[in-house]
Amino acid sequence: MEIRARQKENIVILDLEGRIDVDAANLVEAVGQCVRDGYNDILLNFEEVEFVDYFGVSAIVIAYKEVVNSNGRMKFLNLAAHIRGTLAIAGIDRVIEIYASEDLAVNSFKEDKIIDKIKKMQLRRRFKRLPLDIKIELKAKYGRSPVCLKVDIINLSAVGAFIFGCDKFKLQDIVLLKMKLPPKDEELELEAKVVWLADKQVQPHAHPGIGVEFCNLSSPAQQKLLEFIERNLSFMSSE
Repeated sequence: MEIRARQKENIVILDLEGRIDVDAANLVEAVGQCVRDGYNDILLNFEEVEFVDYFGVSAIVIAYKEVVNSNGRMKFLNLAAHIRGTLAIAGIDRVIEIYASEDLAVNSFKEDKIIDKIKKMQLRRRFKRLPLDIKIELKAKYGRSPVCLKVDIINLSAVGAFIFGCDKFKLQDIVLLKMKLPPKDEELELEAKVVWLADKQVQPHAHPGIGVEFCNLSSPAQQKLLEFIERNLSFMSSE
């Protein structure tokens, strides 16, 4: 099998020609060299591939895993029907992305990066913490007690909160928080799990206090929290 390498918009395209069989070790080596050179977005072009057998499938899997394990992406271009069938028998077609057009394949790498960037931004947004002091009602989800009325949320994020003024719960307890978000006093009731308890000896300033992690949080509720946190953080930074 012959391999010709070219580059397009920081993506390495390997044009393959011939048979991918027991002698396809050069494919694994070529892909490995790309990864070692810092190129993690690789497109395999099968337009001139005549045949793929069991040994060839193994070489493709090894090359694919090396790219994925390096936090890269490998995609496939111009697979003939009989080659798709071979990959389908091996179950590879369920995990790889196959394209009929080089432009579509190249653009898909760009789209992946945009999506990754959005996901990272969303993750950072979820963990922004807002210092505040608002009164909430806190009670056990199961059973009538314990109940803590009018305790304080000291800081708040879209994934959890630190609550001061209640020492009636233990780790892993499931609790319900009822709060009103200013300025419109929009009421939220959130389910959370106790994941941290302030130690009176080590953290006297935070005792009695608990850290909770929200669970079974609906998308609308989390969006309300995000909007409230970002709005108030922006206001604080502008002061």
